[in-house]
Amino acid sequence: MPFDLELPNNIIKCMNLRTFCFLLLLMVAFLTSPWNSAAADNKSKPRAKIVTLDGPGYKEILRGPPDSVRMQSGYVVLAPNQSVGKHSTGHHEELLIVLEGQGEMDFADGTKLAVRANSALYCPPETEHNVTNVGHRVLRYVYVVGDIQ
Repeated sequence: MPFDLELPNNIIKCMNLRTFCFLLLLMVAFLTSPWNSAAADNKSKPRAKIVTLDGPGYKEILRGPPDSVRMQSGYVVLAPNQSVGKHSTGHHEELLIVLEGQGEMDFADGTKLAVRANSALYCPPETEHNVTNVGHRVLRYVYVVGDIQ
């Protein structure tokens, strides 16, 4: 059963309730969807922030949206002989920035790269690797990961 509905700007004068609800849902879905750049900009725009790098273990710095557009990063502190464990970069590339200590990044193919304070190391996508502290003091580094897709 149709009903009369006066909408702003006289866009629609008459329609049935089912059609009205469908159009309303469609409009809400569009206004809140990623295809609507205004909605996407307001919801996921990253903001500047400061993260204190202290303490043992692991501390997340950026976890991707909404912290950043596509980057992830973390702060890692390894005790002597400790490692992060084998893992793959997957569809990411990774940069390690060593702040203190010395370590070794070993790869699935047996290759090893020495890392030490004030150095940076790049690890390409789809690369299995591990980082181990081979020094006598803590190994502190920051990693930054970027999605390649």
